[in-house]
Amino acid sequence: MPTIAIVGAGPGLGLAIARTFGREGFSVALIARTQDKLDRLAADLGAEGITAAGFAADVLDRPSLVAALNAAAERFGAIDVLEYSPSDTAGGVLAPVDVRDATPENVQPQIEYYLYGAMAAVDAVLPSMQAAGRGTILVTTGAGSVRPVPMYGNVTAGGAALRNWALNRGTALASDETGVHLAHVAIGVWMTDEAPADSRIPSRSPSDIAPLYWNLHTERAEHEVVVTS
Repeated sequence: MPTIAIVGAGPGLGLAIARTFGREGFSVALIARTQDKLDRLAADLGAEGITAAGFAADVLDRPSLVAALNAAAERFGAIDVLEYSPSDTAGGVLAPVDVRDATPENVQPQIEYYLYGAMAAVDAVLPSMQAAGRGTILVTTGAGSVRPVPMYGNVTAGGAALRNWALNRGTALASDETGVHLAHVAIGVWMTDEAPADSRIPSRSPSDIAPLYWNLHTERAEHEVVVTS
């Protein structure tokens, strides 16, 4: 049975992606900071007939992230798909600031969270993917990584760094003919069934967006998808 590891798993997009892959026969490794939350998500998936388990880790603590991915591989076997989508904040530590107020001190944690966390996760699963000659890595950011949003100046800097690295790394993996496909998804909509009344940004349900990830895994044609409607 193939396995997907979802870093940043939660009740929104992460759960929707878990359901999408789980219904296609994947085991699901859920990774986030809180074990109780992960256990509840795994129980919900289990009630739907999907094999799932949670592995607590913090992307700002890279050794714990690597340990969680290794534990998932020991539980389910090698990771076939890695999806990296931590939320925009980590216990209030990564509060967004306007680009006019961006400083090295409030940008660096965003780089640590998005770019360095993703690099650690990819380095943990890539050797087994390359050995097998197949695998998929999907990284998620907000659309501000592509189209800057001044009010999220530090957040979008971290997302843009991740996007740049992901596209470069994906190009290198394709050039080296490793069989591993890496793609970036930038989400520029409210992840809810209904946007705030005064919002100019459209909303989409996580269950509506999750199939995009399945298509990126199965079709392997695109290296980037920007969701704006």
